[in-house]
Amino acid sequence: MTAANGHLHAALTLAERGVPVLPLREGKGPMGNCRTCRENVCGGRPNMKTPGPCVCAAPCHAWAAATTDPHVLTSAAWAPAWRQAAAVAYHPGGAGLTVVDLDNADAVAWARRSLPATRNVATTRGEHWIYLGTMTSPNAVRPGVDIKSLLSYARWLGPGTGPMAPLPEVVRALAVKEPAAARPASRPVTAAVQVGDGQCPHRSPAYLERGIAMAEQRIEDAPDGIHKAVYRMFLAVLSAHGRCGCLTDAHIKRLFTAAQGRGESLRHCEDAWSNAVTALGM
Repeated sequence: MTAANGHLHAALTLAERGVPVLPLREGKGPMGNCRTCRENVCGGRPNMKTPGPCVCAAPCHAWAAATTDPHVLTSAAWAPAWRQAAAVAYHPGGAGLTVVDLDNADAVAWARRSLPATRNVATTRGEHWIYLGTMTSPNAVRPGVDIKSLLSYARWLGPGTGPMAPLPEVVRALAVKEPAAARPASRPVTAAVQVGDGQCPHRSPAYLERGIAMAEQRIEDAPDGIHKAVYRMFLAVLSAHGRCGCLTDAHIKRLFTAAQGRGESLRHCEDAWSNAVTALGM
């Protein structure tokens, strides 16, 4: 059996059990959008609860492409993706599950001290702890710990060991951030980052639209290190358009929405934006 056939066989087995699956490329990232869906011109986005109006037959849109339909998984449109696949992923939230991704030995030790025992799966650097129940999917809830459930995907690494416990409140609480009132006063996030006469040197609204769409896509496609990816994209957009006054609150909201779709909190988005503004001397 070839690697591609092995991945497809594993995906079909999971699909039979009601687990939505998708192929992953080298580097553990999802397959990129096809030409028709590039930069989400089709309207479908991975940070939506469904692929939106897009009816693309290919495995586009990251986790939102995950399916249990064997006819889709074995279709001609998915065949090139299986030939490229380096692994199989699944949508935990679509299967009614939450994965606590423990990325190193310290995180595993913390989980053993702090969380109820449940099914665990060994990963390259740590463990996945799998609970019954769903929740949001924030990243970096503590050092070396991400949560993958709704609007997210996790790599399939085998069935694991131990019985599955119900999702405990202690895990849900990891996604709760401090109220904004408890934080020191910070620079407000605003589109009014303008220097000069407000004329865009590029003279083209299409240039800004392409820049925002590209930043959204790169945030959505980032395989890991989402904090750094969000900051880099915010910095890139601000460096190109932050001084000429063409950015609007609607543009900023689009970037924040893409980041929050990958598990970033509003607080992290605000901090990343403020840090980018400060770094550029605005």
